[in-house]
Amino acid sequence: MPNGKVALVTGGGSGIGRAAALALSRSGFDIVVAGRTLETLNETASNAISDVKALPVQADISVARDVERLFQMIEGEFGRLDVLFNNAGLSPPAVPIEEIDLSDWNRCISVNLTGAFMCARQAVRLMTRQSPSGGRIINNGSVSAHAPRPNTVAYTVTKHAMTGLTKCISLDGRTHGIACSQIDVGNADTALAAKFKTGIRQASGHVSVEPVFDVKHCGDAVAYIAGLPLDTNIQFMTIMATNMPYIGRG
Repeated sequence: MPNGKVALVTGGGSGIGRAAALALSRSGFDIVVAGRTLETLNETASNAISDVKALPVQADISVARDVERLFQMIEGEFGRLDVLFNNAGLSPPAVPIEEIDLSDWNRCISVNLTGAFMCARQAVRLMTRQSPSGGRIINNGSVSAHAPRPNTVAYTVTKHAMTGLTKCISLDGRTHGIACSQIDVGNADTALAAKFKTGIRQASGHVSVEPVFDVKHCGDAVAYIAGLPLDTNIQFMTIMATNMPYIGRG
């Protein structure tokens, strides 16, 4: 049954974003799914439970005017936003730091970090002025917020920075009744994780297959955090394949 609350998921057309959007819909949230490819967003929206509203919005979160338009649409359609899942992101080609192209670096920073910041900024503005005020922001940090893989300098830097963004929103959001969490995912079975099942380079230099887990559990974890009362928060959550080489990595 609808719970009268609204959630926005960026990067909602596939993978973790789609799993989260559908889990939120099952929890009764009206959902807004944003991303660059309208076809996949429509697929996500069409799979939401029929009792809730599901609004697909084509937007590039690295573009300020797209982000502004997205939040204007949310306020116009729903009048409020209760949850933002800052999920959209990309990973440049895996190359050593001395070989990374500056355009790949800049694109990764603009989507993974600046885009997340711009969405969070707009969310805080809306959550502050809506009635009742307050809300929750959940950032997708990745286990790379803690430990890098080889040759992933741009991606790793953005995910470490996401932790700083999470902490600052958590602190500054207290005044406005806004909670902020970070979910760090390791080896969810998505299209982007296909390489884990065929073999990926390890810190030792060897190439090894790594275990993955059903991405549905990521969605369920996001929905669980989203369902908590605003006086309760899970600051950081790590969800990962049990046997992935993370604890003791390298």
